[in-house]
Amino acid sequence: MKRDLSIETKSLRRLFKGIPGKGDVVALDQVDLEVYDDEIFGLLGPNGAGKTTLIKILCTLLLPTEGQALIKGLDVVKRASQIRRIINLVSGGETPGYGILSVKENLWFFSQLYGLPRDFAKDRIAKLVDQLELQDYLNTRMSKLSTGYKQRLNLARGFVNDPAILFLDEPTLGLDVLSARHLRTLVKDWIRTGGKTVLLTTHYMAEADQLCDRVGIINRGKILACDTPQRLKTKVTGGATWKIEITPNLSELESVKSIPGVVGLSTTDNIETGVTTLKLVLEEESVMSDLLSKIRENGSKVLNMGKSEPTLEDVYISLVGTGME
Repeated sequence: MKRDLSIETKSLRRLFKGIPGKGDVVALDQVDLEVYDDEIFGLLGPNGAGKTTLIKILCTLLLPTEGQALIKGLDVVKRASQIRRIINLVSGGETPGYGILSVKENLWFFSQLYGLPRDFAKDRIAKLVDQLELQDYLNTRMSKLSTGYKQRLNLARGFVNDPAILFLDEPTLGLDVLSARHLRTLVKDWIRTGGKTVLLTTHYMAEADQLCDRVGIINRGKILACDTPQRLKTKVTGGATWKIEITPNLSELESVKSIPGVVGLSTTDNIETGVTTLKLVLEEESVMSDLLSKIRENGSKVLNMGKSEPTLEDVYISLVGTGME
């Protein structure tokens, strides 16, 4: 059964003028992408990979240099005004409205920007306030809200026009665990209403794994892989994934990355214990002897090590070569 496309890009390219003499900066390079109805699609990549540039083009905030981008079959360049009525954008850390206005006033203001009928707008706002547990803050000025509740207001603003396509650009950035979980639950419930699409960018691999039907990994403006999280994980099972705990941390990380057979490496430092966890994707297990020798040469001691089941982070590391920045 053929699925309807919500988002489609064809050979999409975006250049930014660079420093004279050094050439233009390629933010997007021949991006071909398809996102379907009733899908939560995740876009993963390091800072500067092109994620936000792509979202801005799809939201009609930025023109492409070459290629084409379509929203529900509408060209983002030629049909921008129609597209803006059926989409919305929520960015993590973004000010969700006007500080001097209350929660209720902000939501009413944005509902009227979308031209929602009075009764429909009231019902819509009441439902969102209930879903996001904003009842006790209706008359609170936005500037007085905590970070978590500002983001709840931000999400309510994103849902206020009941968009066909919702763009979430790192929506849980800076949120506590409970607030982030509440937001993810709301997104999953909303997508089940049918005929909706979410394009999500995030730096949290577990979030993408939990939420997304499919994910695309982008780096240096190119889509490196696109599939379901499970299928992407199976693609790295040919190699070996390892976790190694060492102390103190490595002084020469690049020397480890340069070992033949090390496909990718990410590190996590525990400041309290002084332990560094290396997560590696290796072409084969025989690489381990060279790796351990290099760790000892750098004056570090191995505390614990073992193989691990492949995760979405392993896929990311194997394609990009390093963890999220």
